[in-house]
Amino acid sequence: MGYEPLVNQNPLRVLNLGRGSKQLGLVMARAGLGKTALLVQIALDSILRGNRVIHVSIGESIEKTKSWYDDILQFILQEHSITRPHELIEMVAQHRMIMTCKEDTFSRPRLEERLNDLILQDIFKPNCLVVDGFDFENSDRSTVEDIKEFLESMNQQAWFSATSHRGDDRVSPTGVPAPCHEVDDLFDTVILLKPEQNATIQLEIIRNNGTASDLGSALNLDPSTMMVKEG
Repeated sequence: MGYEPLVNQNPLRVLNLGRGSKQLGLVMARAGLGKTALLVQIALDSILRGNRVIHVSIGESIEKTKSWYDDILQFILQEHSITRPHELIEMVAQHRMIMTCKEDTFSRPRLEERLNDLILQDIFKPNCLVVDGFDFENSDRSTVEDIKEFLESMNQQAWFSATSHRGDDRVSPTGVPAPCHEVDDLFDTVILLKPEQNATIQLEIIRNNGTASDLGSALNLDPSTMMVKEG
């Protein structure tokens, strides 16, 4: 069955995620504010558009990452009338691959080797890559540029998460905090997750598809479900 209604009703549609390949996105927040939940929803949106996604989870288990997908899918099924929910669950499983690695083993050569093995052996051909937990604090600009160059050569859309820290006041001219304040220009879309006084988590969209965003606080995360909501 087609899942266009789910795509069209997804609050993330304002980001125009299906615009094209070779896009690089960044999600930043302090620990525990919902970076993984947002990345999973971005990945699911890509899957519902007919793409294949590789989710690289750095420092976490496959089981924990899979549980995020299971939980988000259940919320989607609760909010929408899906005639054959089992088909949606199976389709997501078929169009998603989860890979894990330790923080000190993730690099462009390792990523390139694993992706090439999957593609050349016709095991899995992704259109979108999610990298959750990349160590921006200990990676210089040339390292990020190298990974970006590789992803562009593979015609991949990719999303990264980064952890900011309350005591670090360094920030880029566009408002992106450390540790990404010196590499934020390498990303086409940059989203900051910020807790609000009413317990919601605001999605502050700094840049959207390469241009300064005028979306403001159009989106937020519901803290009870970690689902993206409008308004």
